[in-house]
Amino acid sequence: MKYAMLIHVKPGQFEAMAEDEQRSVSAEYFALADDPRSQGGAELQGIETATTVRVRDGQTLTTDGPYADTKEVFAGYYVFEADTLDEAIEFAARIPAARLDGAIEVRPVVER
Repeated sequence: MKYAMLIHVKPGQFEAMAEDEQRSVSAEYFALADDPRSQGGAELQGIETATTVRVRDGQTLTTDGPYADTKEVFAGYYVFEADTLDEAIEFAARIPAARLDGAIEVRPVVER
């Protein structure tokens, strides 16, 4: 089964790290992407680039910024092939954001 690993981070956390720590954390993300069970993923640009779209009464409404104002922001994702939820959780726990005041939402992907 494929699982989406939705990565939520505390804004500014990465930028506040020393340069050597940034390199180390980036290397961890790249290593996870190279795992043969990884089916892809991407880092998202900052929340200042987000546009939220809603349609109400036939009108398209746009708002600058993310969907919700939160302490953590959706920063990227992986899609990971796992036999069980436990295996997917083990992968999610290896994502640096999980230990750096962020969170990883694990959700099964609907495959059609």
